[in-house]
Amino acid sequence: MRTHARTFALASYLLPPPKRRAAFALYAFCRVADDLVDAPGGAASPHVARQLADYARQLEAALAGRPEGPVFRELRRAMDTYGVPDTVLHELLAGVARDLRRTRYESWSDLAAYCEGVASSVGEMCTYVFGVQGGAEVQRRALRYARVLGVAMQLTNILRDIGEDARAGRCYLPEEDLRMFGLTADEVLDNPALPRDERWRPFVAYEIGRARALYLAAMPGIALLSPDAQRCASACAHGYAGILSAIEAIGYDTVSTRARLSHAARAAVLWNAWRYRTPRVDAAALADGPRVEWERLADGRVAEQVKWA
Repeated sequence: MRTHARTFALASYLLPPPKRRAAFALYAFCRVADDLVDAPGGAASPHVARQLADYARQLEAALAGRPEGPVFRELRRAMDTYGVPDTVLHELLAGVARDLRRTRYESWSDLAAYCEGVASSVGEMCTYVFGVQGGAEVQRRALRYARVLGVAMQLTNILRDIGEDARAGRCYLPEEDLRMFGLTADEVLDNPALPRDERWRPFVAYEIGRARALYLAAMPGIALLSPDAQRCASACAHGYAGILSAIEAIGYDTVSTRARLSHAARAAVLWNAWRYRTPRVDAAALADGPRVEWERLADGRVAEQVKWA
C-alpha cells in the first residue's frame, strides 16, 4: 500500500487499528488481482488467465474456511469481523477479468459498468469495514454513495493512466466521447504527440467534468459512515479528486507523463481530513442516494445533472 497507494496508506492511519488492519487486507486482495492482469506478457496471455483463475480458487478456499497465505487469511478475518459479503469479492474478480477479454468501450454506459466491477465493488467492501451510523436502511444508502464514489475514482485512474494504458495496448476512454471531439481510440493508442493536438485538451476537460460530477454526487455519503471512519474516507475521496487538478496542471498530458499529487497537496488533503467535521445531513433530502444523469444538448455537448433517487 505504501508503494502503490501513498495517500490511502497515510489516510489509513486516521482509522482505528482494527479497521485499518481490515482495510489493508481488502487493499491487498484487490491489488494482487489487479497486478495479475497487468503482469508482463499482457492480459491476453493464457498464463495470466490461469493465474487469475487460481486466485479465484484461492478465494473460494478462503470462503470455505481454508485460507491460503497471508492475504487470504487477513481477508477472511476482515470478512468475519465486518460482515463483508462474498458477492462483492466475486464482483471485483469478475470486473478485473474483463481486462482479459476487452480493453475498448463504446459508450460511457459500457465504461461505467466496468468501473462498477473494479471500483464500486471496492467502495462497497470499504463501507462494510468503515461502518455506518444506523441500521440496514442507512447502510443501503451509504453503499449506493460508495459505489458512485468508486466510479468517480476509477474514471480518475483512467484519465491519469492514459499513456500507461496505451503502451499496454489498452484504451478505456469511451469511443462515443472521443468521436464527439473528432478523436479515435487508435489515435490514443498510436499517437504519443496527441496531447499537442487542439482536440485533446477539450476532450480531457470534458471527462474531468464528468468525474467531478460523480464526486459531487458521492461526497454526501461520507456523513453516513461511522465517525471513526469519516476522516479516512474524506482523505481518500478528496485525495483522488485532487488528481483531476493535477492533470489540469500538467496541461492535460497524461499520455507522456503521469499526474501526481505534490507532497504539499497530499499534506493538505490529510490536514483537511483531520479537521473534518460531520456536516448536518438532511436524511430526507438524501433519499436513497445519488444518481448522475447526462443529457445531450443540441450542440452535441453533454450536461451533467446530479439528482437524488
